[in-house]
Order: sequence, then C-alpha cells, then structure tokens
Amino acid sequence: MSDPKENNKPYFAHPTVCIDENAEIGDGTKIWHFSHILSDTKIGKNCVIGQNAAIGPKVKVGDGCKIQNNVSLYAGVTLEDEVFIGPSAVFTNVLTPRSFVDRRGEFSRTLVKKGASVGANATIVCGATIGQYAFVGAGAVVTKDVPSYALMVGVPARQKGWVCKCGVPLKGISGKYACPRCFAEYLLEGSVFRCL
Repeated sequence: MSDPKENNKPYFAHPTVCIDENAEIGDGTKIWHFSHILSDTKIGKNCVIGQNAAIGPKVKVGDGCKIQNNVSLYAGVTLEDEVFIGPSAVFTNVLTPRSFVDRRGEFSRTLVKKGASVGANATIVCGATIGQYAFVGAGAVVTKDVPSYALMVGVPARQKGWVCKCGVPLKGISGKYACPRCFAEYLLEGSVFRCL
C-alpha cells in the first residue's frame, strides 16, 4: 500500500477506485479495489471501505465506519460514527421500484445510528432507522425501525434479544441484563433499554 502523503491526499484510495467530483473523504480513510464513491458523498475520518463498494450519490458516512466488500449504499442512506456494514449488505432507497417509472424524487431516508452492525448479506429496506449499537444478523431483511441494542435476525427481521455495546448477546432476567464478556449492565424499563 502506498503512503497517501505521496499523493498529497490525507486518505488512501487504491488506483482502481473511482471518486466522483464533489465527494469528500476524511483523513486516514482507506478505500480498496474497484469501489466507486459517487458525487456529493461525504465519508468521515478513519473509515475502511472494502473492494467493489458503491456509495452514493449524496450518502453520508460518519467517522470510523467499516464497510465491507460488495456493499451498496444508495442516496438517502446515512451512517453515523463507528458503524459496521458486513459483506454484500444492501440498502434500498425506493419502496416500489419500476424500471419504467422515475422515482428519484421519492427516495426514502435510512439512518444507521452510532456503533450499529449490519451482518453479511443483510438487506435494509428503505425508511428504517437502526438504533445505536443494534446488531442485524447475517441475511436478515429489515423492514421497520430497530431499537438501540436490539439483536435482529430472520426474514423479515425480528428481535431475538439484546446485545452489549461490545457486540455480545446479553443474558438477563426480570429486565436486568449483563454482558458475559465486558460485564456491562443494562436495564429494560417498559420499552426503554439502557446501559447502567
């Protein structure tokens, strides 16, 4: 890998990467083989974007995100900081697509909040918000909002439990949960799940 400073850029982009005009890429970010960053897309600092990713146009990616190989992030998608997107995950932006109907004025917004993870081959149907530190399992199809810290699996995705900020499924009883790895404690009060 060449030193980005040699190219007068604060980020690294493999020579096969296509970066459109008006795309902004933060310091320390690495973009790998055959990826395409479309116009008016903003990518934060210290991100890693795997090979063959398509991001944009008008997509916002926060700092410290990891976007794996073959991921498509279309207009209307926003990733907050430290989001993980697994290989071949797809985000849609139109609910009722037709090749012969122009829906560009109907793109729906999708938000993935800080620290959330989306597993390999998952599909996120547009219009959903994925909460902080939520975990969407491999192959899941998300069709509605996901609560913070929720573990979602299946087609369509359903909540299977809760996960710690560190990503490990939580164990609990009577609304009190603890992480078997980092020992963080959580409390479920009504529909509010929070770290203590």
